[in-house]
Amino acid sequence: MSTTSASTGAAGPVEPAYRRHIGYQSGLLGLVTLVAAALLVVADRLTREPIALRQAEDLKASLAQVVPESLHDNDLVADALTIEPAQGAPVRVYRGLRDGAVTAVAFQVTGQGYGGAIQVILGLDPQGRMLGARVLSHKETPGLGDKIEVAKDGWILAFDGRSLGDPPEDRWAVKKDGGDFDQFSGATITPRGVVRAIKGGLLLFAAHRDTLLAPPTDVNDEGRSTP
Repeated sequence: MSTTSASTGAAGPVEPAYRRHIGYQSGLLGLVTLVAAALLVVADRLTREPIALRQAEDLKASLAQVVPESLHDNDLVADALTIEPAQGAPVRVYRGLRDGAVTAVAFQVTGQGYGGAIQVILGLDPQGRMLGARVLSHKETPGLGDKIEVAKDGWILAFDGRSLGDPPEDRWAVKKDGGDFDQFSGATITPRGVVRAIKGGLLLFAAHRDTLLAPPTDVNDEGRSTP
């Protein structure tokens, strides 16, 4: 005579009743969530430093393209300060120094292209002349708008040596808008966005020139250099 265990049905083992209880299911879900959160925290701590180091390396590489090493003997990142324009977000400015005098500044500006924001870094000498400009990121159309990248086209090099007076301020625009700078065939919006962004950067420099060119003497509690 065969017998059947209370925990076994005709089709196989029966799930224990406690597993169907809402408290058990909630606790199990909470445990899984806790473990997942712990893994994310661990992963973040393990990758945070390498990511920060990579970002610092990328920043220095970008700065080197718009501020020649021959112009400074300092660490551009270490001798940065933050300015606060009358409109818009604060801007971090990286300053090149030689013998205590400011020989160059560099900072990022943002333009609006066809595909979205275009991030540009530009370098200026103390007279406000362009040392160089490079596009850091964009979402423009490959084969058209991506000509703003120096690796794809030499268009961005046309800004070297230019200033707010060369050309005059009202001619800082693409030729289609009555300005001096070329646009791309079939892609006017992209170069227009870059020209406007760089012009905005030149105006920013002009508005904060005295602060940016003052020799650094101290660093405040927020890590901002003060003249």
